[in-house]
Amino acid sequence: MATVLSVSGSPSASSRTHRLLRHLDQRLVDQGHDVIPLDVRTVPAEALLGADPRHPAIVEAAGLFARADGVVVGTPVYKASYAGVLKALLDLLPQYALTGKTVLPLATGGSVAHVLAIDYALRPVLTSMGAAHVVQGWFTLDKDITVREDGTLTVAPAAGEALTQVVDQFSGALGRVLLPATAS
Repeated sequence: MATVLSVSGSPSASSRTHRLLRHLDQRLVDQGHDVIPLDVRTVPAEALLGADPRHPAIVEAAGLFARADGVVVGTPVYKASYAGVLKALLDLLPQYALTGKTVLPLATGGSVAHVLAIDYALRPVLTSMGAAHVVQGWFTLDKDITVREDGTLTVAPAAGEALTQVVDQFSGALGRVLLPATAS
């Protein structure tokens, strides 16, 4: 199957966004994909804020993007846009780091007032980076994500069903992109 880079744009390891993304990674693995997690918060601040695309951490991240057939980008919504640490990383990648890739944008937030952040803030950046196909993304309310004390995650039924559908659509789109074109 495909190699998927799963990018958590949350600045917090304990965030719902991060945990939701890692939960969804398992569905992709179960479908036969090789999933590589990348937590932007683990990229050194000096690499992100130093604006040096030759910094070893940025070079390593760019290499992960290059290896991937598809990319899942998960972010919390802050002030009607995606996380600043994610923006810092995307700004330092090569201009066309997503060329030929299928991309799934996901976001979480506290209010439905932020639901358009995917389409008006994140999608244009992903498209400008050359993504071959940005599939329908999904916004999940924080209240629909519960992290238990043991670290397990549950998602409210309606939100879980919607997330399953978008992940499955992404997986299917990856399959179509990987199939060689046949001449008729």
